[in-house]
Amino acid sequence: MRTQRWTLAVVCAATAMLMLDIAVVNTALSRIAEDLNTGLSGLQWVVDSYTLALAATVLSAGVLADRLGRRRMFAIGLAIFTLASLACALSPSIGALNTARAVQGVGAAIMFAVSLALLAHAFPGSGERTKALAAYGATIGASFAVGPAVGGALTSGLDWQWIFLINIPIGIACLAITLTRVAESRDPRPRGIDWPGQLTLAAGLFLLVLGLLRGNEDGWTSTAIVLELSAAAVLLAAFVAIEARVREPMFPLGLFRRPDFTGAQLAAFAISASFFAIFLYVTLYLQQILGLSAIEAGLVYIPGTLVMFVVSGATATLGTRVHPGTLISGGLVLVAAGMAMMLLAGETSSWTMVLPGSIVAMIGTGLFNPAVSAVALGSVPAEQSGLAAGVNDTFRQAGIAVGVAALGALVPAEAALGAGSPAAYVDGLHQAAVAGAGLALAGAIAAFVLIRPRRARRVEQPATAALALDAA
Repeated sequence: MRTQRWTLAVVCAATAMLMLDIAVVNTALSRIAEDLNTGLSGLQWVVDSYTLALAATVLSAGVLADRLGRRRMFAIGLAIFTLASLACALSPSIGALNTARAVQGVGAAIMFAVSLALLAHAFPGSGERTKALAAYGATIGASFAVGPAVGGALTSGLDWQWIFLINIPIGIACLAITLTRVAESRDPRPRGIDWPGQLTLAAGLFLLVLGLLRGNEDGWTSTAIVLELSAAAVLLAAFVAIEARVREPMFPLGLFRRPDFTGAQLAAFAISASFFAIFLYVTLYLQQILGLSAIEAGLVYIPGTLVMFVVSGATATLGTRVHPGTLISGGLVLVAAGMAMMLLAGETSSWTMVLPGSIVAMIGTGLFNPAVSAVALGSVPAEQSGLAAGVNDTFRQAGIAVGVAALGALVPAEAALGAGSPAAYVDGLHQAAVAGAGLALAGAIAAFVLIRPRRARRVEQPATAALALDAA
């Protein structure tokens, strides 16, 4: 019993640290740009270096944990994340910061991949496991809700380095508890690591994002950009070919024979590449165009994140009466509507003009998150649930990375940090919002077509358990 409590405590504390780290960064970006003398491209890599590393390694991290021991890998992930947080805080340049963020993403991938397995081992009974997952899900929701305000407070009250320094005491405490109080577990028949798949996926995603981020600066028809995007296409195609042939693929293509599973992944990519990706540019709008401080910008997001938390919990009862595909499609339609409402924000608007769109989109996100996790897990056999969660995490994080790069191509870099015309930045933000709304609508259509009642099994998981799987 004591081992169970310690395991739940350390997993929830580590997850809170991860979620806070994801949520706090956006509100500190303007201060990072000022201190490290960087432009929009450098700030985009602050987000993308982390999400790319996480997306590319989370599946292999789960395989390694099954083979080497989940407690051992969780401790390694904690150590990597904590040391990388220190490196982030001490970074003298934007290049050093982005390198440390990539290492941080690897540590986060290991912890994300292992956390649910640790809870499943510590709480084998369905009733006690449901309660543990409820606490885990509540930790995720609460951390994400307060994250922007915490980031703003740390940046305004101290400095941007403290959004990373705060991780160090938490990480050290979690590491000590993990090594002394958490039980070890392994898969008796672990899969092998798919190194060819790992390398081609990581390289393909990196070159895709690199080409998208540099396209405006170098010219979309320049030799460098054409080569980067072409190489990305070749590598990602090679990744698919490898996964179709290798004996133990990290990304089993057979899962995509299920239309509902495929629909869940497309929907996850759509919301991440649209709504979650545009957060960076909305935050810069609040601080650079409207002149809000870091803490004021963080507080703008609080109503929406609290609404999302409440709606996600309410989806527990809806999920027993409304098919998950309907919740996913409806949620994405609300996300698209919320992004379209961001067109109301102008260069001289009040910050309150951001609220209607963000709240509507967050209501949609609250409907979407538990339902998409339930479909992603419920459409595969129980023994493949961990793999399904990893694939869903990959699509989510890759969506954010690609979305930040693609939407950023519509935003003029020189206007993002006060050097150019505010009107030009707002025009670019409006174009990004329209593009994001279109992508969210496309995701809604895909989910409606693919996730149908006659094709998907009824999933009756608690919403808190589903929310727990939305850690990414």
